[in-house]
Amino acid sequence: MLRIGVDVGGSFTDFVLVDTQKAEFRFFKVSSTPHDPSVAIAEGVKEMLRRFEADPADVGFFGHGTTVATNMIIERRGVATGLLTTKGFRDVLDIGRQTRPALFDYSVTKPPVLVERHRRVEVEERLTATGDVETQLNRDQMVSAVKQLRDTGVESVAICFLHSYRNPKHEQLAKEVVQELMPDAYVSISSDVLPEFREYERTSTTVLNAYVGPPMKNYLARLEGRVREVGIPVEPLTVHSNGGLLSLKSVEELPVLTCLSGPAAGVVGAAAVGSASGFSDIVTFDVGGTSTDVSLIEKGRPKFTPNRIVAGYPVKVPMIDIHVIGAGGGSIANVDDARGLKVGPRSAGAAPGPVAYGKGGTEPTLTDANIYLRRLNPVALLEGRMPIDREKAGQAIRERIAEPLGISVEEAAYGMLQIASANMSRAIRAISTEHGHDLAQFSLMAFGGAGPLFASEVARECGLARVLVPIEPGTMCARGALVSNVSRDFVRTQLAVANQTAWEKVKETAEELKASGENWLTAEKITEDCRRYALAVDARYVGQNYDIAIDLEDVGTNGLSDFVHAFGEAHMAQYGYAINDRPVEIVNVRLKAIGLVPNAALTAPVSGGSFSSALIDCRSVYFGPKDGWLDTNVYRRSALPVGESVIGPVIIEEMSSTTVVLPGQKAQLDNVGNIIVD
Repeated sequence: MLRIGVDVGGSFTDFVLVDTQKAEFRFFKVSSTPHDPSVAIAEGVKEMLRRFEADPADVGFFGHGTTVATNMIIERRGVATGLLTTKGFRDVLDIGRQTRPALFDYSVTKPPVLVERHRRVEVEERLTATGDVETQLNRDQMVSAVKQLRDTGVESVAICFLHSYRNPKHEQLAKEVVQELMPDAYVSISSDVLPEFREYERTSTTVLNAYVGPPMKNYLARLEGRVREVGIPVEPLTVHSNGGLLSLKSVEELPVLTCLSGPAAGVVGAAAVGSASGFSDIVTFDVGGTSTDVSLIEKGRPKFTPNRIVAGYPVKVPMIDIHVIGAGGGSIANVDDARGLKVGPRSAGAAPGPVAYGKGGTEPTLTDANIYLRRLNPVALLEGRMPIDREKAGQAIRERIAEPLGISVEEAAYGMLQIASANMSRAIRAISTEHGHDLAQFSLMAFGGAGPLFASEVARECGLARVLVPIEPGTMCARGALVSNVSRDFVRTQLAVANQTAWEKVKETAEELKASGENWLTAEKITEDCRRYALAVDARYVGQNYDIAIDLEDVGTNGLSDFVHAFGEAHMAQYGYAINDRPVEIVNVRLKAIGLVPNAALTAPVSGGSFSSALIDCRSVYFGPKDGWLDTNVYRRSALPVGESVIGPVIIEEMSSTTVVLPGQKAQLDNVGNIIVD
């Protein structure tokens, strides 16, 4: 059987093809098509199958990660959306938490509310905090409100009523009215999207789901059609933000779950590769064309968070904790009014792309800097399939950076890389040392097309002793889709002091959530023997505002005492103290429904070759003002010997990426194909 993993990035779309019987991997890469990502997916799959002489009818799995929903939010390209809410809560999205994004920087402003005020309509209805009906939903007024929204031209409607996480009845009735009067509208209700308390975050998440719903639905329909046209018989699955897979139907209903689709797949893949290679404590370092995504894996397990800000908008769904900054290969450099050199967050993306690509780009990017300094191949990338114009890259750096600053072109290009490395290092410290982790105990796993280019510099600056570069690192996010399981999170707010009575309610809620999970897994066509469930309870001390998720294996006989003890330990680990005599409050009960999918191994023994057979070039490469231009051996990764070391400077090339080993650093290939840089 053949398995295909795909990841759609800002610059490139990556593919991995695995023959499970032969344990063979094939890697491929094409330029992304931002106007319609499904075009690059279909064309890339077709070309990859042709190139590797594979029959599309033999494909038994197709998983993909996508940034479609994220990009629509960032670029504000969603549809006209309306909001129906309880009387008095029309301006929740405007009020928010009454905080500024940057306290002392008045140039940083809040993003505009995605639903204009005239499209936010109040409805007479009210539930109490316990879910009891205080004011019945007025159907006549509801009909009038929907007609008002319809007249404003909305294509999608979000419904968020007060305390609907306790009782969804009013939202469900409102949805029926909308579907009756606006049959073509996309409808999103908060009791389906996020049945948790906190009105602002719940409303924001529901609105985002409605905002991206119709275009995401259209994209998925195009993707499914194009995959069928290629001849692949299975339905594509999509990676969502917690690292699991969802069917197209589930993504159509809850597209907000895919806000970190591609990066999450990369972390899942990194955890699998790290565990197979004997490394359980890892900082993931995923550098693509537009952004750098970093995350922490401790004891083989990624970190998760229930809250995230996407392009300035709160998204409250369980997701892998990934820190994102605007620094990638396509990040544009410029000189500001104070003659300071800036890099990012603007990116040249796939179109027009870096200057050296010859697709119309005129502003120098980090890729242009790496090409000019000859860290990247100055002739062609993607094993010769993409011609490069180094002279154009140098000219752009000279005109836009070097001459305005009065420095040489190589100094300007190297300065661009140093600024980017500093920004990347700050992102790594934000998820590690700022949370009490000792980076000396972690390894840096570099992937993405540009990760291995920067990894050695960043590891040196952060105090990381080791860098791991997996095989074809530019395709890691696509590989992650091959080891993900089908999964979805279910949640119910409880808000009660942890005592025996409340614990009985936890047991009852856990059973209800499991029943919901059973129904969903049945709809996803997961057989009973492949179903698993993971239970957790969010808790805090009484009087606190934020909570900690406590994983539970059992809620039975000693469930309450075990839970309180585990919470104390978790609070001590996260905050450095525990208050043993203060009552604990149960906030939410969570259950993850998991459908096990036969996974493809991401590592395989390698035989290797010799340094003489791997040597493909020797070129002059710039390593900064101290070392200057040095004659540097360039090796083909696939021909490197296993277990033999080489001292830098060294450049190691492969189809999807290039690894830079700095002067004095040592690199070798381990027995499963990772490059280990010490």
